[in-house]
Amino acid sequence: MAVQDIVKYTFKDIFSVSTVRFNKACTIDHSVQQNAYAIYWIQEGSGTYNIDFKQYHFDDNVLFFLSPGQVFTVDSEQIKTAYKLTFVKDFYCIQTHDAEVACNGILFNNIYETPFVKPCKKDTDKLDFILTSLLEEFQQNETAQYDMLQAYLKQFIISAVRVKKENHVVKEDVETRLFKDFSLLVEQNYKTLHSVTDYAKRLGLSPKSITKHFQKAGTISPSEFIKNRILLEAKRLLIYTDKTVKEIAFELGFNDPAYFTRFFTKAISKSPLQFKKDY
Repeated sequence: MAVQDIVKYTFKDIFSVSTVRFNKACTIDHSVQQNAYAIYWIQEGSGTYNIDFKQYHFDDNVLFFLSPGQVFTVDSEQIKTAYKLTFVKDFYCIQTHDAEVACNGILFNNIYETPFVKPCKKDTDKLDFILTSLLEEFQQNETAQYDMLQAYLKQFIISAVRVKKENHVVKEDVETRLFKDFSLLVEQNYKTLHSVTDYAKRLGLSPKSITKHFQKAGTISPSEFIKNRILLEAKRLLIYTDKTVKEIAFELGFNDPAYFTRFFTKAISKSPLQFKKDY
């Protein structure tokens, strides 16, 4: 593997930046379930990635964002220059900073279809400057390094949000805001709350009203949204843990493992065990 340089900078195991430079395009092996937030910036390269069992193709200069729990695997790739930033909630909490940064639901926990952000030349130069400053700070070991590193990460995320909004219409209407609120609420409670009524109560709306808003937004129904989130987690647990179907059923809030098996089989057309075997 014609490796020129692979360097990883780490701050107290809560924030890290890896740089990859190859003399020629090579393949990096990825097949992981995320346990932290991650930003990948592929400056030079192409490939096909699977993120949460959906396939995406990319060519040169793209960023993509992963949240804890997401499944990320590589179908194919040829990478020459790339960066990977990883951080945990204790270093930078996207929920806490969402009011000022607005990245939750746009970059992380993405409720839109494509996970990729493709910067133009001007945006690339800006992101490159921030990243260079970030790498220099890692090597300084000066006072208040935590604050400086966090500030550079925040700048990088804000710039990426701006790029995303420039290239994709991010609606701010009632339906879109409700969809975001609903999706984030589901993300926090899908293991214990399975009905639209449960979420409607927390949002101060009737189930019928939420369903109408979803129809106006042109999205799937709220019940389908909840079901899909439960199924996604079931797939993750089946593939990336050694838990039994019974243990997974209880973890996802099903009192009857047999009912969970029927629920999964009806949606996937495979039993949980068959899905695990075939994947």
